[in-house]
Amino acid sequence: MPTDAGEKQKIQQSSILRLATRWLEKVAEYFAGEVTDRRSRLVLLYLTAFFLTLLIIPSPQFLSVNYREGDIATSDIRATQDYLIEDLLLTEKKRAEAEGTAPFVYSLDANANIEIIRRFDDALRLIREKKDQPDGGRLAVASALSLEVSPAEFAALCRIRQERPFLSELGRHLAPLYRQRIVADAVRFASDRRHGILVIDQGTKQEVAGGDYSTVVDLGAVRRQAASLKFSQFTHPGDLQAVRGVVQRMISANLTYDRDATDDKKAEARAAVRPVLFRMKRGEMIVRVGERVSAEQALKLEKIFKTRSVTPLLTGVGIYGLVLVLSYALYRFGRKNIRKFNPTGKDILLLSLLTVVNFAILKLVFAVSTALGGLFPGVDTASYFYLFPFAASAIIVRIILNSEVALVYCAVCAPLTGLMLNNSLQVAVYALLGGVVGAHGVRQCKERGTIYSAGIKVSVVNMAVALCFHIYGDSPFSMQAVYCLLFAFFGGIINAVYVSGTIPLIEALFQYTTDVKLLELANLNSPLLRELMIRAPGTYHHSVLVGNLVEAGAEAISANPLLARVAAYYHDVGKLKKPQYFIENIGDGENRHDKLSPSMSALILISHMKEGVELAREHRLGLPIIEIIRQSHGTSLISYFYLKAKGMETPGSPPVDERDFRYPGPKPQTREAGLVLLADCVEAASRTLTDPTPARIQGLVQKIINNIFIDGQLDECELTLKNLHEIAKSFNTILSGIYHHRIDYPEPAYKEHKENKIGKRGPEDCDSEPPKADNGREEGTSKGGAEDLRRLGMS
Repeated sequence: MPTDAGEKQKIQQSSILRLATRWLEKVAEYFAGEVTDRRSRLVLLYLTAFFLTLLIIPSPQFLSVNYREGDIATSDIRATQDYLIEDLLLTEKKRAEAEGTAPFVYSLDANANIEIIRRFDDALRLIREKKDQPDGGRLAVASALSLEVSPAEFAALCRIRQERPFLSELGRHLAPLYRQRIVADAVRFASDRRHGILVIDQGTKQEVAGGDYSTVVDLGAVRRQAASLKFSQFTHPGDLQAVRGVVQRMISANLTYDRDATDDKKAEARAAVRPVLFRMKRGEMIVRVGERVSAEQALKLEKIFKTRSVTPLLTGVGIYGLVLVLSYALYRFGRKNIRKFNPTGKDILLLSLLTVVNFAILKLVFAVSTALGGLFPGVDTASYFYLFPFAASAIIVRIILNSEVALVYCAVCAPLTGLMLNNSLQVAVYALLGGVVGAHGVRQCKERGTIYSAGIKVSVVNMAVALCFHIYGDSPFSMQAVYCLLFAFFGGIINAVYVSGTIPLIEALFQYTTDVKLLELANLNSPLLRELMIRAPGTYHHSVLVGNLVEAGAEAISANPLLARVAAYYHDVGKLKKPQYFIENIGDGENRHDKLSPSMSALILISHMKEGVELAREHRLGLPIIEIIRQSHGTSLISYFYLKAKGMETPGSPPVDERDFRYPGPKPQTREAGLVLLADCVEAASRTLTDPTPARIQGLVQKIINNIFIDGQLDECELTLKNLHEIAKSFNTILSGIYHHRIDYPEPAYKEHKENKIGKRGPEDCDSEPPKADNGREEGTSKGGAEDLRRLGMS
């Protein structure tokens, strides 16, 4: 039991990591299942789109707070788009000015005198018709004249006997008076005229063109003129005076102020003034957390609040749909048009988790950059975008999976990133280029330093893009440009650091095997290979030779040499369980299969594959290595024990079933797995050659490959006939180097030679003569030397 606290903590951490790995494996197995593959992937797509929507949607969209002047802001608020905001104060000022310059409208009644005559005519007619009434029709006459009529005035009107002459005489008196422009208040009219007037005809409602309104007459003056009017029908002074009084009161202004029309003109002038607008740029900081909202800020916030025509729910639905369409469309394009784009269920799970985590980190960094804007006001907040690790996730996908998946991943994430960061097209372009360059930079990641080399490449491209954006924005070269270039450079380094810290975690949790991990596994001093070397030295030596063969073959057909070599090292690791049951580890000892039935021997040989898979999982070798271990023997026949069992058949006994002597498979699914199968068989068979000349080696390789091909073991991998030809040539080269011939040394190996006259040895005797022994030991050495050499290596 461990007593040290640090050791206990390490055991706990290891247990937690093991549990997390098992849980992720269970989830990955579910999403990679054949029955529910499509359904589970759709579920994963919907969940990923949901979480991305929560991250992408602008936070002000979910704020129901409408700030007023004097309120304290509870969060930083930026403009999520470009806004044109009306300056209410300035607009109102301009509208008031326009309203003040609108003309006063006066209405000109050209038929005012005729109207007076008509009303007198109606009054005289009523007098005739209503004379039998008790009041003689005085009230009706007053209504017709539109004024109060006294009894004396009514009596005077009743004494008019000749109506037509009276009306004609009245018309002659009124005509010269109404040829003038009569106004109710000459002083006010003069003031209005200086401001500007508009005269319209009362009947047609049209503007009266021209006219001199400087000689208007006040209504009081006209009525005073009417006091001297004379009518021939009246002989009695009292009647004449009464009728004059009625005519005076009936005379009214024919040029009157039209309040309603004036108000309409003011409204038209006010409406003609367009709102005064100022532009609020996207990403502009409106108010920072903790600040008191000013009048101008309240105006901007109110504009954002009012222009939000859609509800937050509809905004979220729109973003959710965009994420779904963008992800699914590009995924289908990759599946149909890109040969190597075939992510498994576990790959899609990794992509989903990586995307959500990466967007969450970007959202967090975005919030931090907003806070930095208050601490460092001299640096534009948008400049901090160049520091963001946009390319990190694409680099990780390229290292873990392949370049095809990384390219599609960039195409999906770049526009969504721009959408999240203030709908910025520049961010989308910056993220896309950085991701593509970063993924290209780690295309042959054989060591951790390659990641930092890719980070430098990303830095260079980031600086070029930042400079182009600065020139495109028509901005002068200033300190902001320097900040952008510096941030762009360090942004690439940040991407490299981020990737370096994330890759080991992903390898541990998801059991992925990268090229860097393969290089670590290729170390022959790794614990599993050292154990194999000690407990099963023959298998170890065989695996190393198979590794040399498959590496040469993989290079010949442009496969993955590193993966093939490492898989070859571990393909027979299951023989560690029962090493003495395999011929390469028996040596001169007893063959334990001599005491077993052929079927039992076949079961032991077949079991090493399953045990190898278990050891590989236990030592976290990764899924590619595990799959090649499972496929390294395909469904090939264990011919030695099968033929032995056939030879032991007796009449009447059940026939030997060939399936009992075949490996369970599956057959090789990749070129690397096919190479391991071929090299395993060729290397094992090459040891049976008594005289391994190049011709015999070539014939053996050709025979083995043909037999494997005819047996159908290569039907499910992508090896072509041309590939098989190149593989055979590489195998011939390697085996010929292993079994090369040496010259026969003469017996004994060491013999004495005489020195030549000049005291030098010939070139053929450079290392043949042993050092001279002492006289006391010379005899013992000559007698027992050969026997001692024969005992070397014997137990």
